Formats: sequence, C-alpha cells, structure tokens
Amino acid sequence: MKCIEIINQRLVVTERPVPKTKAGEVLVKVHAAGVNRPDLLQRKGLYPPPAGVTDIPGLEIAGEIVKGPGKGKKVCALVSGGGYAEYCAVPAKQCLPLPKGMDFVAAAGLPENYFTVWTNLFDRGQLKKGETILIHGGASGIGTTAIQISKAFGAKVFVTARSDKKCAACRKLGAALAINYRTHDFAAETLKATKDAGVDVVLDMVGGEYLPRNLRILKPGGRHVSIAVQGGRIAQLDIVQVMSKRLILTGSTLRPRPPADKAAIAKALYKNVWPLLKKKKIAPVIDKVFPLKDAQLAHDYLEAGAHVGKVILRF
Repeated sequence: MKCIEIINQRLVVTERPVPKTKAGEVLVKVHAAGVNRPDLLQRKGLYPPPAGVTDIPGLEIAGEIVKGPGKGKKVCALVSGGGYAEYCAVPAKQCLPLPKGMDFVAAAGLPENYFTVWTNLFDRGQLKKGETILIHGGASGIGTTAIQISKAFGAKVFVTARSDKKCAACRKLGAALAINYRTHDFAAETLKATKDAGVDVVLDMVGGEYLPRNLRILKPGGRHVSIAVQGGRIAQLDIVQVMSKRLILTGSTLRPRPPADKAAIAKALYKNVWPLLKKKKIAPVIDKVFPLKDAQLAHDYLEAGAHVGKVILRF
C-alpha cells in the first residue's frame, strides 16, 4: 500500500505492507484522513506514537471496512496512528457509521475533534444548558467543532481567534462573542460582555500564561479544561483563587487512552451527536483538501495557521 513516512522531519510517500488486524480490529480501506496538530508534533519528533503503534502518522480516517465485522460498511474512525495510508487497522468499537449524506472527506474531519470535544466538554467540563463557555482557538478544527456542539446543547459560546476574518467565521457558526486576541485582551472583553460575572467553562489549548487569565474569568464553581499547550506547559497558579472560587482544573489527552475509553466515547457520540449530524444541525468545517502525495504541503498549510476548520488528505 501507499503511505506516508516521516524522514528527517519531512513527509514522504512510500510503500509498506498492508497492516494485519488483531483480535477486535477491522481493516479499513482509507478514502480520506484528517490532518491535526499532533501530527505536526509527531513529524518534528515531539509526540511519538504510543508503544506498539505504527510510526505512520494520522489519527482519524474515513473509508470502507474490507476485512472483519461490518465488511462493506462506510465508516469513520479514531486511530492512534496509521491514518496516512491506503489501509489502516482499527479497533472495531472506534468506528462510527458515516452520517447520512456525508462523504468521506467530510467524515474524515469528525473523529479526532468530535471525540476530543465530547469527552472534554461534557465528561470532564460538565457543560450544561444555559451555561457560558469560552473556547480558545475558535477557528481551529477543535474550535469549530466545540462552537457547534456547545450551541446545539444550549450553551452560550464565546471564542478567541487570531484575526477578524476568523472571528467572523466563528460568529457565523454560532459564537455570541468572538475576540481577536491579537488586538484585544480576551479576559477584559469576556468580563465586559458578562458584566464581570465571567464564564462557566474555559476550553483551553494554549496553556502557559493563559492559565491565570483564564482562572480570572471563571465564575465560582467554574471548570478549566486543558487539551493542549501551544503556549507552553508551565504556568503560575494562584491556589487561593482556585480555593476561594471552588474552581475545577481538568483536562485530558486522547491518543494514549485505552481502547475501552475510546469505545465509550464513540458510543456517547453515536447516541448524542450523530443525530445532530444526520439532521445537518451541525457539520464538520472543511477548509482545504490535499492529495496524499502533498501531505507535506498539508502540514505546511496547517502550521501557517490561516485555516478555518479542518485540513484533509484525500486518497
């Protein structure tokens, strides 16, 4: 099969044997794969795959099952690696059917972001109807997903983004407030918009110096959910602020979690989110599609940061 290898921090098209499936897995012929920031980190040697996982990058796919239970079914799936290839072995319980009317390219933009957003906003962040959430990186794949799902479940959505154009895109998706963090202080703007009340949940992918500012805008009993550290993994924390406001600091990474955890998230998504996708009340935002041979160009494009939503590889 054709696939992508990382050689000297560059993506190169090569050939490898079709992967063999283990107990509980299916073999998927991949038609499209999502491109994500963890893939960029893996390419640079900063995010190696877990033990026993292929070094082929790619964390989400859409395609057709060609071996194992459900043979012939069109699915999308969360994987721990191996997505940038013509065939991928996948735990069967991490597969979800393509929503009615959705093609492979759009479906490839679902798993990584939807699994991440669901488990962090609703399992860990306990977001509820009528609450207000601030989502950093609102124009990213995670951000565009979180805006739509939060709004669909009755939350009021604030976001930050790096340009006025991206802020406009976030408002179009349903954000009540979109803050250009390069021209405005997001903490001050959030407090102004809430008359100093603050927000119930912050979904943060920045870390670093954002943490104390995030805590300042959380309401008493607020939840801070960390999912990435693009601004640095070390932050100063005022513990008294956490105590006095009864704040909860939580977060997670998805890739190292055991298959049973991912299967449980898939089950929750199918029950709670797939009906919204089928009714087209929410949808993945696809920014740009590249052929497999241009995987490096796809990485370069994502890293440049001009995208709104997902970057996809098509086979």
